[in-house]
Amino acid sequence: MSRTGTGTLPVRRATAADAAALFALSEPSMASGELRRRRPADYRSPEDRFLLVDGPSGPDGCVALRLLAPELPAHPAPGLVHNFCVREGLRGVGLGSQLLDALLDEAGRHGVRTLVTASTGGGALFRRYGFEEIPAALAPRAWADRLDPARRSLVFLRTLEG
Repeated sequence: MSRTGTGTLPVRRATAADAAALFALSEPSMASGELRRRRPADYRSPEDRFLLVDGPSGPDGCVALRLLAPELPAHPAPGLVHNFCVREGLRGVGLGSQLLDALLDEAGRHGVRTLVTASTGGGALFRRYGFEEIPAALAPRAWADRLDPARRSLVFLRTLEG
């Protein structure tokens, strides 16, 4: 996505070499409480599939997909959308939509049939993409049990077509 909102820049899968830049991109959102606090090493976790849009001085936006363990036998693993952030000053130009489109494609390639996420904001972008607010008790237990009630996050779920 260009800085004016016209055209697109490619979304790519992050590598371990991107970890420090992803941490730096996410740091302001962690400091404000928008994102849960992470360590730089967390951005190299093999269980997370980070997607990013490069900018002139590092990533301008990122989002991660984590496959969660299925809660019922013979059910597909749900996916978790997390660490979704766009560089301040570039919000509202379509980078978030571009990242979420790429994440939905990635989830589909991995056979994910449901996605969950939490947002400390109103979740407008998630709602536009068909996510519905649900009580945390209906989210995958292993993940929902780690939500910090003090953050007052809204929990969202989307069922993907399969």
